[in-house]
Amino acid sequence: MIPKVTQETIDLGDGRTILIETGKLAKQADGSVVVRLGDCMLLATAVSARTSNPGVDFLPLTVDYREKFAAAGRFPGGFFKREARPSDSEVLTMRLVDRVLRPLFPNDYHAETQVMIQLMSHDENVMPDALAGLAASAALAVSDIPFYNLISEVRVARVDGKFIINPSRAQLELSDIDMMIGASLDSVAMVEGEMKEISEAEMVEAIKFAHEAIKVQIQAQLRLQEAFGKKEIRTYEGEPEDEAVYAKVKAAAYDKCYAIAQEASGKSERGEKFAAVKEECKALFTEEEYAENADLAGLVGKYFYKTNKEAVRNVILEKGIRLDGRKTTEIRPIWCETDYLPSVHGSSLFTRGETQALATVTLGTSREANQIDSPSEQGEEKFYLHYNFPPFSTGEAKPLRGTSRREVGHGNLAQRALKNMIPADCPYTIRIVSEVLESNGSSSMATVCAGTMALMDAGVQMIKPVSGIAMGLITDGQKFAVLSDILGDEDHLGDMDFKVTGTKDGITACQMDIKIDGLRYDIMEQALNQARDGRMHILGKLVETIATPRPDVKKHAPKIIMRTIPGNFIGALIGPGGKVIQELQKATGTTIVINEVDEQGVVEILGTDPDGIAAVLAKIDSIIFKPEVGEAYEVKVIKMLDFGAVVEYTAAPGNEVLLHVSELAWERTENVADVVKMGDVFMVKYLGVDPKTRKEKVSKKALLPRPPRDENRPPREDKKDAPKG
Repeated sequence: MIPKVTQETIDLGDGRTILIETGKLAKQADGSVVVRLGDCMLLATAVSARTSNPGVDFLPLTVDYREKFAAAGRFPGGFFKREARPSDSEVLTMRLVDRVLRPLFPNDYHAETQVMIQLMSHDENVMPDALAGLAASAALAVSDIPFYNLISEVRVARVDGKFIINPSRAQLELSDIDMMIGASLDSVAMVEGEMKEISEAEMVEAIKFAHEAIKVQIQAQLRLQEAFGKKEIRTYEGEPEDEAVYAKVKAAAYDKCYAIAQEASGKSERGEKFAAVKEECKALFTEEEYAENADLAGLVGKYFYKTNKEAVRNVILEKGIRLDGRKTTEIRPIWCETDYLPSVHGSSLFTRGETQALATVTLGTSREANQIDSPSEQGEEKFYLHYNFPPFSTGEAKPLRGTSRREVGHGNLAQRALKNMIPADCPYTIRIVSEVLESNGSSSMATVCAGTMALMDAGVQMIKPVSGIAMGLITDGQKFAVLSDILGDEDHLGDMDFKVTGTKDGITACQMDIKIDGLRYDIMEQALNQARDGRMHILGKLVETIATPRPDVKKHAPKIIMRTIPGNFIGALIGPGGKVIQELQKATGTTIVINEVDEQGVVEILGTDPDGIAAVLAKIDSIIFKPEVGEAYEVKVIKMLDFGAVVEYTAAPGNEVLLHVSELAWERTENVADVVKMGDVFMVKYLGVDPKTRKEKVSKKALLPRPPRDENRPPREDKKDAPKG
């Protein structure tokens, strides 16, 4: 039976249309839709378990985004011809969707839930990640899963001063803004992107423009939901509640938590004090009560957290006092150091309060570029940053199970913050690694600061230094407080986490997650302006430590020299089976990489020994040396033959040519050794290619004065008249 298909369209206003369709594919999922723009098609499904697992007190939500190589008519790379672990770009898309969806499920909904988004057909003019949030929300909209506030996400770019929704990759390359915005009808929930030093006002303008487009997409989802037949939201068993227990815990804990929050204590000390109050709350109930009520222990913990959160927030709103005693605009003490690690190419330490990042820079050739090979994008990155967050940074002991989604996301944010400050003509491939050694708030922004100093320490000629700050928000709906340089607890208990990076002249990257509905734009603007003041303060500390990039790379770091040669000489430099280039690298202690660009050979020479680099350059000069007809060149005899001498151009060692015996002198030469000897250096004239032998020809005698004609010499016998026989 042909299924009933329901469709809805979204007009992007520039001739492009997004189609949302449901009812044809994946009908056993709780909700499924296909979203199409051009030839790009995404399938999104949503499934949620009917019951919650016992003891689970959170939403076990998994958002999965995958791009199928078949969607682009390609085979997966490598030996294992099957899609395996998700790429970093897929992980980043998962995070973009997850961060918007997760806060919009009911707080007491704890059933296993999975949202899967798959790229089924690729269009090179469509960036599929910009459609993933719309697809996920639409799949939930046609399901019976409790999800009450529909959302969408769009990418916004600006080309020649004009904003564009969901630009193509070609348009994005011309843009000074690349931002992903996620929002509901009435509230922006997520912002992430990179910019080329835009102002705070320009950023707010871009967010507003994106939000208007999102509203149109949500209205389309509502129409689809209505046309498909809105399902009745399933009933579920929420968390147990007990007002009497809550009242007892709050009465015992609120004032004590309020007092602790005013004490301006450190993370460890404060944690111990809050833990002691929690134990007192547990002691309010007898063993018999715990035995009779299996939920009691969980309720005590939940209500203590709720009470503690309320107390801490009220101290900030009512007294303007933060957990560590700072004012709302105050930045924690900062100290920095560069050149900390003696053997790396560049390093720095950045410590702000109880957050510390150690960054290293490694310099290499284009061979070390990060290769990107996904169905929707192919290319390479010559600048990339990796972020590591070991458990000891928060005083915990946990097993290491590979790079987490959080590490991928934080590293990407720091990379985007710095990458536009790397000069376009920088010859190096650059890798930054940030090791977070301590964490109590915004280690990603510490990574940006440490990365800036490490780059300058390595001698990378950054255009401008970059700093970053994390902002927070506490609001009760009426009063609000914007917090600069938030602690981990302030992030956890607050209503917003807003990270902003930039130079003295503008914003380079941002990441914002809003945990409440209806954030006013005036609060957002205040947060951005307050963030700028904080960034400038932090930037001052960086510049105090290292004001400008070092003029050159360190002695032990590789120097890179770029040389362009005609394309027809590439083979000669490589040699048969790579023999020439391999022997040259071994003899000079260098690394040589050759790339063909526009029929030219771009040669990268990387080495620590200047003499080795000079030897490679000399060899290249020798290989590409091409004498001009009629010009004189100095040569050296390197081999004696019966019929001449093999000479080498002194300006191009290894470039040899035969000096025939007939070109040694004007007089008849019987013995080559009578005129030249091994090692002799003299000038010759280049005569070009002999049309008979098709070999290059040089002459020594052509530079010598021609002797006068001997009048007594008998005329040469004409061979034509000589008798035959």
